[in-house]
Parts: sequence; structure tokens; C-alpha cells
Amino acid sequence: MSRSIFVNLPVRDLPASTAFFEKLGFEKNPQFSDENASSIVFGENVFAMLLTHDYFATFSAKPIADARAETAATLALSADSREEVDRIADAALAQGVAEPKEAQDHGFMYGRSFNDLDGHHWEVVWMDPAALAQS
Repeated sequence: MSRSIFVNLPVRDLPASTAFFEKLGFEKNPQFSDENASSIVFGENVFAMLLTHDYFATFSAKPIADARAETAATLALSADSREEVDRIADAALAQGVAEPKEAQDHGFMYGRSFNDLDGHHWEVVWMDPAALAQS
């Protein structure tokens, strides 16, 4: 079995957060989704588990941080092209969320960011495969 990553994120409004990511072009896996959780598929082995606050609290004794006021993590997602970076970021911003910093264009690498509905910081990044091969 190949290694996978499941990022668990507390969300205030599960249906709204699920719809947010679906509008970015990602799919919900109904097999691992219910009234407490939505499994969002980003890639073959990359998933975000959107969890209601009550359900998220069953996994940790620590209080749930308010991602709108504090940063606990930055979530980075690769893209296949500069255009895909823009498509994902533009789709997020069209839903009224913030872009916490300006686009970063280093020629060989291009990225944009957005905060989701709960304030979690997302980075979408493309890197030129030719530049990677040279390193």
C-alpha cells in the first residue's frame, strides 16, 4: 500500500466548506463522508478530511484554534501548470475568501494563496519540471 496523507481540518459549516472545495474542482469521496465529515480528494493519495468542530474535538484534547486569527499550518498543494494555479486561486477568491499575499512568480516557480472559509491558509504552487531536473 502506498503512503497517503489525510489532513484533518475543523470546519464551522460542513456543507459550505464541502461546496467550497467542490467549486475549486475537487471531489468529495462519499465513502468516507457523513454528517460529521467530508473527505475531499486532492490527488491519488492526498485528502483533506473536513470535520465538524464537535467531531474534530474527539481526536484531540487541545482546544481548536481559530484559523482566522492564528496560523497553525500552511497547506501547500501542487499544480500541473501556472494556469491551474490561477484557476484554483481564482475559484477560491470568487467565493469571497481572502488572498493573504500576492502571487509569487520566480520564473521556475509560481504560486498563489488563499484562506478557506475557516481561515486555513492554502498555497497552490507550480514548479517548472525542467528546472527541477537541473537541481
